[in-house]
Amino acid sequence: MPEHDVISRVPKGVLVNGRSRPAARGGTLVVEDPATGEPLCEVADGTPEDGMAALEAAVAAQESWAATPPRRRGEVLRRAHDLLVERAEEFALLITLEMGKSLAESRAEVEYGANYLRWFGEEAVRIDGSWKVGEDGTARVLVTRQPVGPCLLITPWNAPLAMPARKIGPAVAAGCTMVVKPAPQTPLTTLALAELLGEAGLPDGVLNVVPTSRAAEVTEPLLRDGRLRKLSFTGSTPVGRLLLAQAAGTVLRTSMELGGNAPFIVCDDADLDAAVDGAMIAKLRNIGEACVAANRFLVHADVAEEFSEKLVARMGELTVGAGTDPACDLGPLIDQRQRRRVADLVDDTVVAGGRLRAGGVLPAGRGYFYPPTVLTDVPEGCRITEEEIFGPVAAIRTFTTEAEALRAANDTEFGLVGYLYTRDLDRALRMSERLETGMVGLNRGYVSDPSAPFGGVKQSGIGREGGDSGIDEYLEQKYVAVNVATGGAR
Repeated sequence: MPEHDVISRVPKGVLVNGRSRPAARGGTLVVEDPATGEPLCEVADGTPEDGMAALEAAVAAQESWAATPPRRRGEVLRRAHDLLVERAEEFALLITLEMGKSLAESRAEVEYGANYLRWFGEEAVRIDGSWKVGEDGTARVLVTRQPVGPCLLITPWNAPLAMPARKIGPAVAAGCTMVVKPAPQTPLTTLALAELLGEAGLPDGVLNVVPTSRAAEVTEPLLRDGRLRKLSFTGSTPVGRLLLAQAAGTVLRTSMELGGNAPFIVCDDADLDAAVDGAMIAKLRNIGEACVAANRFLVHADVAEEFSEKLVARMGELTVGAGTDPACDLGPLIDQRQRRRVADLVDDTVVAGGRLRAGGVLPAGRGYFYPPTVLTDVPEGCRITEEEIFGPVAAIRTFTTEAEALRAANDTEFGLVGYLYTRDLDRALRMSERLETGMVGLNRGYVSDPSAPFGGVKQSGIGREGGDSGIDEYLEQKYVAVNVATGGAR
């Protein structure tokens, strides 16, 4: 499908109560193509008034949606899954145009996001409760689970379909209504997904979307409104801290999927070819712009040079260009600000004594491209070991003992995911247990799975998305004490 056709088919207004309309003050925001730096289109730039209108619609729809039978809620998600699979190429192109990743990666994201809709469509009918005899025998303990209520879902730009799907899926399955605020860089995919869910049978008002360039102005009044009962946010830890403070005023249920600083540990007994394969996935998926991206490579000193040489060779085989080019392996970073930040991290590391083995030079021309880069001999305490890189840069340090590797891996405020390569089963289990992360990729560079609980510890977040526990974030338990008259049988 031609690019202009994909863009033209997406509703570009604020979606409130099933209707796409201009922003309350008539403003628009520009959506940019990161491969060229040129505008793709403009969409409505939502205001606080639009945010409150979206919340009003969600509140009005909550009672009837919560009362909708679970099977019907699940069927909406299953139909949405099927429609998304049917239109995979259209959605993949849309993701690539506004976010930059290659078409191959965008197709994988469509499949991944669709699987969340299918997974939670199946979970809708499995919301359970319990019934038991009270401790003293005079009562029965009835426990049910009910929808939390209207939710605010704030999604990032790096996965403009999968991240909304991972939040919308369980909310729909649980019987919650929503206001979704997509990232201003990538609102088109979320708007298209919302339209598809309406086509799949989601009633008006259940899902409302407010694209905006003024996030704080729009979300703060919602967080102060007692009718909102849930906040789910994926993004940076600093913004997550601010939102948690704001959510405290009304004691909102919160789910936070925040920053990462993932260690990628290669032990001396690791299969180095497998480790390099895993490193290419863990580092370069999404152009490195992923919270689960490998950020700190910790490689045993005995194999560090061989691992580095293999990684440099593999990085050197990649082609960088517009994501719409089928021959392209890596697309551009999201914007000029992010490219400058990645370049600064690399430059700072080299100045501090790190050795540049590949990449590291800004290309000329349009777009926000940055080459695959490998740094070795990275000094301890460099910014690149403490901050999320969010780019295609592998920074390698060495270790000599297991204890040293674990100390370095855990020496961070973050704890989202860690990667570990070893062929020793005892070591694998021992180190996996001691890694202070919510997830571990053991001899595997990819951990995302709709059937698994995704989330972190420490300042990487609160709660889990996906898996058996993913729907729990959108449900409250209610305990009913049932009186039972005592006495003998008649």
